[in-house]
Amino acid sequence: MAVAVFTLTACSTAMPGTPLAAPPRGPVGPIPAGLEKFYGQELAWGDCEPYVNDELSKLSFKGDVECARLEVPVDYARPQAATAKLGLLRKRAGKPADRIGALVLNPGGPGQSGMVAAASMDWKSSLAARFDLVGFDPRGVGASEPKVKCLSDKEKDAERLKPPITGVSPEAVAAIEQENKEFAERCAKETGADMLANIGTRDVVKDMDVLRSVLGERKLTYLGFSYGTRIGTAYAEAFPGNVRAMILDGAVAPNQDRVQQIIGQANGFKKAFDSFAAACTKKSTCALGTSAPGAEAELDKMVDPLKATPLAVRDRKLSYSDAAIAVIQGLYSEELWPTLEQALGDFKAGRGDILLKLSDFYQGRNADGSYSSSQDAFTAIRCVDDPPVKDRAVVADEARRIAEGVPKGALDDEEDNAPALSPCAFWAVPNTSAPHEPKVSGLPELLVISSTGDPATPYAAGVELAKALGAALLTVEANSHTAFLQDNRCVDDAGTAYLIDLKPPAEGTRCK
Repeated sequence: MAVAVFTLTACSTAMPGTPLAAPPRGPVGPIPAGLEKFYGQELAWGDCEPYVNDELSKLSFKGDVECARLEVPVDYARPQAATAKLGLLRKRAGKPADRIGALVLNPGGPGQSGMVAAASMDWKSSLAARFDLVGFDPRGVGASEPKVKCLSDKEKDAERLKPPITGVSPEAVAAIEQENKEFAERCAKETGADMLANIGTRDVVKDMDVLRSVLGERKLTYLGFSYGTRIGTAYAEAFPGNVRAMILDGAVAPNQDRVQQIIGQANGFKKAFDSFAAACTKKSTCALGTSAPGAEAELDKMVDPLKATPLAVRDRKLSYSDAAIAVIQGLYSEELWPTLEQALGDFKAGRGDILLKLSDFYQGRNADGSYSSSQDAFTAIRCVDDPPVKDRAVVADEARRIAEGVPKGALDDEEDNAPALSPCAFWAVPNTSAPHEPKVSGLPELLVISSTGDPATPYAAGVELAKALGAALLTVEANSHTAFLQDNRCVDDAGTAYLIDLKPPAEGTRCK
């Protein structure tokens, strides 16, 4: 669940900012035994048209970009068995003489496309002049093969139109669990247990080290947003000697459990909604009225009828869940507030087009009715990145803690917070990672960027991650999920100076 559009970076510089010649062919740097053919493979860069797989890639894979596929083992314990092919996109540095290395980008999610991130980056920036911009689609995602697949496009449309299951009765819990069980079974059937077992962050960071070598980089320079900060943290733990520099923006707290994440996000979006409502209700055209304290009640009043009767939008319908997701999408950044204002105004007038488009964007639905793999991949990765909760007593206790910690207000999701086993409890394969406090030695100084009004990954998570990694912390006073390379000169200058010259901002630096 991320709106930012960036990924990881690999660089091999002996001195900060020193231009390098074109990178040599891999393998470069330390190579784990038995993986020589992967670390030493040569990429066949070419036209990006064959890699277009959805509307975002169709719009962004233009200009002076080139694409390739990176082959990696599906199971690193059995490298001679099945392989996966990861989609890569590269925009070469402005001038070879100014080139420092390769910059690899990933926007997070989990499940978002790093290829789209790299293609969407500002090519006139100082980073684009000094680095090759390289985005990769993690295994199972986007242009990578094979993809994670759970439900068909028609099934996803149908799921969105189902009325929410409300209450905490045994019947309601049983109904939720039956849906979750069927979803998990479909994921195993459509994707395959072997792929699902190796889809998580543990394996993505191994892929990233293969990419580092194949790009000819002895040291990795990484730029990760949102969930991408978890990838970066895991890479730093697994390959501390292979890190040149990392920016981790919109940090996921490294040792936060599911309940803490849900409560933190709920309070983060509550804070973002309050800020949005305060700005909106100052205008006579605001659909939420003229009183910020009453905005939540007004929103509930507007969307509650959708639970029983979705709104017709041409040949489709806007459901209650669509409206809730659209509002969440609009709260990720202040830049989206005008769009959300217009969407709510139109909805109050009986038109749901913009809300439906915001929900489609969030859920990866294309105009032709097809879906990207983003939402299926999100669940699949989360189910192996965290231990499943199968003890019903623990589930009930979690539901109680969530009910106590989540603010009451508009768009409450009773179904998500019911004391029911999640899809991960029925997952076909065990988890391969778990939240924990990272303990890493031998790292260069990293840079964590955290926004005070971040709704999805609250500011405190960035403070916690910076402390755990011994990293520099750049605080951004803004209502935005992630901040780097989003037209904030203070943030962009600090991050760019760090990546190019390895000079983090001074302790206590704040940007507005």
